[in-house]
Amino acid sequence: MSDVRESITRGRRLVVKIGSSSLTRTEGGIDSERIVALVTALSDRVSGGGQVVLVSSGAIATGFPKLGLQRRPRDLATQQAAASVGQGVLLAQYAQAFADRGLTVGQVLLTADDMTRRTHYRNAQRTLEKLLELGVVPIVNENDTVATDEIRLGDNDRLAALVAHLVRSDGLVLLSDVEGLYDGPPDRGDARLVPEVADPGDLADVSIGGVGAAGVGLGGMTSKVEAARIATSAGIPVVLAHASALPSVLSGDTVGTLFHPTGRRIPTRLLWLGHASTPQGRLSVDAGAAEAITRRRLSLLPAGLTRVEGDFVAGDPVDILDENGHTIARGLVNFDSAELPGLMGRSTRDLARELGPAYEREVIHRDDIALLADGFVDAAIDGAGIAEESERG
Repeated sequence: MSDVRESITRGRRLVVKIGSSSLTRTEGGIDSERIVALVTALSDRVSGGGQVVLVSSGAIATGFPKLGLQRRPRDLATQQAAASVGQGVLLAQYAQAFADRGLTVGQVLLTADDMTRRTHYRNAQRTLEKLLELGVVPIVNENDTVATDEIRLGDNDRLAALVAHLVRSDGLVLLSDVEGLYDGPPDRGDARLVPEVADPGDLADVSIGGVGAAGVGLGGMTSKVEAARIATSAGIPVVLAHASALPSVLSGDTVGTLFHPTGRRIPTRLLWLGHASTPQGRLSVDAGAAEAITRRRLSLLPAGLTRVEGDFVAGDPVDILDENGHTIARGLVNFDSAELPGLMGRSTRDLARELGPAYEREVIHRDDIALLADGFVDAAIDGAGIAEESERG
C-alpha cells in the first residue's frame, strides 16, 4: 500500500462525497439498498475509531418525483422546490440507516456565502468540529433550497473538497457511478483507467467531460477532477472510485484513481474565497499595486486602483487584475462600486483628511485576498498566512 493511500485508510478523519446518480434510481427517488450499503461502510469506519463527514447530493433528484415530475427540473424555482421536498426525505433515510447502527447524524446545509464571510465560516467550522467531537456523523449538502447560482455543474464535488480543508481531513473520497478517472469517455472501448495522478501534468493526455451515467446528477468528471485539484493543492489526498468500491477504498485496496497531494494547507477562508465565491466585479491595479499584492502580500490601497468594473457593495468578492488584464487575486472589497471611482489614485491620508476617518482604510485588506495562479488559489502562503490558519481556520 502506498503512503498516500494509507493516509486515507488509516487517517482519523475522512470526508466522503457521493453523487445523486450513486444514490437514486434513474427515474428519480432514493435507492434504499444503496443508502444502506453506503451507511454500512461508513459506520464500520466510525465504529473503528474514525470520524466521517458525508457530503451528499441527491436532494433535487429525491424530491422531483414526489412533485409529480418525470425528470429533473431545469428552472431554478422548481429545482429549489424539489430540493426543499427531497432534502427532508433524504436525511430521514440517512438518519434511520445510521440509527440502525447506533449512530446519530446532523444536517449541515452550506452556501458559498457562508464560507467567504469571516464570521459565517468560523461558525460552520465550529459546528462541524463539535458534531465530530460528539460522535455525530455530519451530512453536508449545498443549500439548494435557497441557493441561486450555487446550483450549477458539480458544485457538491467542489463543496466536498472545501469541506475536507475546513475540517482538516486526512483524505477525501469522491464516489461516482464510474470506476475512476479514465483517459477518455468510459463507454469508449479503448478508454483506460488512470490509476494515479501524481501532479497536474499527468492529466495532459486525459479527455475529461460528460455527466454521470445515470443521468440524474449534474457532477461530471470535470467537476471531480477540479475538486481533486482543489483538495490536493491544499495537501489532501483524494481517491475517486465507484460507490460500490467504498469498502475497498477504506481497506486500502488499489481501486479507483488516487490523486497525490501537490501543495500544502493555506488559510481555509482564502481557499473558499478563491474557489467557492462568484466575483461581483473587477478592480484593475497598476504594476506597483500588483507587485505589492502578489509578492509582498500587502493590502490593496486606493492609490493603486486604475479601473473599476461591475456593480457590487462592500463585502462582495471581486477579482483583482494586473496592468495586462490578468486575474491575479480575488478579495472582499470594503467599498461599494459607486464609491471607488472617486478614490482611485489617491492616498488614504488625503482621503481621510477630505472625507473623514472612515476613508483611511484599504480597498481590500490583505487578510481578505486570495492569490490566484492558473485559476487556483496560490498555496505559497508566507508565515503570516500559516499563523492566520491556526487563529482563524
